[in-house]
Amino acid sequence: MTDVAERLDPEGLRTLQLERLRASLRHAYDHVPFYRKSFDDAGVRPEDCRSLADLARFPFTTKADLRDHYPYGMFAVPRDRVRRIHASSGTTGRPTVVGYTEGDLSLWADLVARSIRAAGGRPGDVLHVAYGYGLFTGGLGAHYGAERLGCTVVPASGGMTSRQVTLIQDLKPSVIMVTPSYMLTLLDEFERQGVDPRSTSLRVGIFGAEPWTERMRQEIEERCAIDAVDIYGLSEVIGPGVAQECVETKDGLHIWEDHFFPEVVDPLTGEVLPDGERGELVLTSLTKEAMPVVRYRTRDLTRLLPGTARVFRRMEKVTGRSDDMVILRGVNLFPTQIEEIVLRTPGVAPHFQLRLTTRGRLDALTVRAEARPGADQVTRDAAARSIVAAVKDVIGVSVDVEIVDPETVERSMGKIRRIVDLRERE
Repeated sequence: MTDVAERLDPEGLRTLQLERLRASLRHAYDHVPFYRKSFDDAGVRPEDCRSLADLARFPFTTKADLRDHYPYGMFAVPRDRVRRIHASSGTTGRPTVVGYTEGDLSLWADLVARSIRAAGGRPGDVLHVAYGYGLFTGGLGAHYGAERLGCTVVPASGGMTSRQVTLIQDLKPSVIMVTPSYMLTLLDEFERQGVDPRSTSLRVGIFGAEPWTERMRQEIEERCAIDAVDIYGLSEVIGPGVAQECVETKDGLHIWEDHFFPEVVDPLTGEVLPDGERGELVLTSLTKEAMPVVRYRTRDLTRLLPGTARVFRRMEKVTGRSDDMVILRGVNLFPTQIEEIVLRTPGVAPHFQLRLTTRGRLDALTVRAEARPGADQVTRDAAARSIVAAVKDVIGVSVDVEIVDPETVERSMGKIRRIVDLRERE
C-alpha cells in the first residue's frame, strides 16, 4: 500500500495545504451559517487567506459552538448526503454530533489505514479492536481503517475482559487497538489467569483516546513484549487517525498534515506559538465535506516538532488537557504528572485515581493507588511516603496518599476516569 502524500517534499506539502485550506474555508463559509457569521464578525473572508500564516486571522471554533448548534447546525452538506453520525458522550452537557459523507468515511478509513501501517501493522495481520463501538468514533474508526489496510479484524469492542483474553489467545492477533488504561486491565487479567502476556501473539499495540506517559509505555512494553505506539484523534475533527506515532522512531505523533492543519496557541491568549513551544493544539480540517472545522480548539496540550520518519510535523505526546487541569491551592496539576510518579514507585501497580475533597475552606487531593500483588505493609507504607515526597518535589503541592489492596481501584473499560471530584459545592 503506497501513499503518495507521505513522499511529498516540504514545499510540495505547503502548496497542497494552502490549496486545500482555501477550498475548505470557502466550503465552510458558503455552507455553514455559523462560519459565515463568525468570519463576518471577525472581518475576514475565505479569499483573505493568501498564505498558511493568514489562518491566524480567522476565529476559533470551540466545543461550545458545536453544542450550541446541536444536532445538525454545523453540517456543510444536506442531511441526506450524510451517511453516518457519531457523537461524544455528552456527559458534561449536550453531545457534539459529527456527520460523515461517503467521501468522508472513505478518507477516514484511508487515514486510519495509514496510521496502522506507520505503527507496524501490515495487510494480512489479525487486528483486535478493543475500542468501544457505537457513537464513540474509536471502534468503528479503527475497524474500517484496519479493513482498508487489508487486516483481518476482530471487533471485540470494550468490556468482557476475560473473554477478550480468551479471544487473544485463540485468534492470535498480532496488533491490538485499545486505550492504554484498558490494556493494563487486560494484562492484569492475563496474569490473573496464569498466562504470561509476553507469550501471546501480539507484537504491536496502538493506544489512544486518553493521555498516557512514557512510563506507561515502558510498563506495557515490558509486561507484554510489544511495540506500544500512540494514535491521536478526536471525533470533532474526524476520529482516530489525525496523527500517528511511527514504530521505527516512537518519538511523537506525525500529524497527517495533508488533511489537517495544526497550530499550537497560548491557552489563555489564543496567540499562535512557534513550533517547539508548548500550548494548546488547534486543528483545521482541509478535506472534510460534511463537517469542516476551522481552528478547532482541542484543549489538548502539546508542542509541534519537525518531522522525522515522515515529512509531516510531529506533535509531542499529549501531556494533558487544559480542561483536565486541577488547580490545587494555586498549583496547576495534571493526572499524567501523578501517573509518572506512581509508575516509578516500587510496590505500586499502574492503577490510581485522584480524589478531590474539601477540608475547611481548602481543596485537598488524595492519590488512591493500588498495591502490586504480594506487597507487604512495609512496602506499602514506603510507597506512600515516596509518592508524597515526589509530588511535593516535582509538582510543589502536598497531597495525601492511600495505598489500597490489589483490584480495588476502578478498572477502565474504555477511557479511564482519573479524577473523582467529591468537593462540597455551595
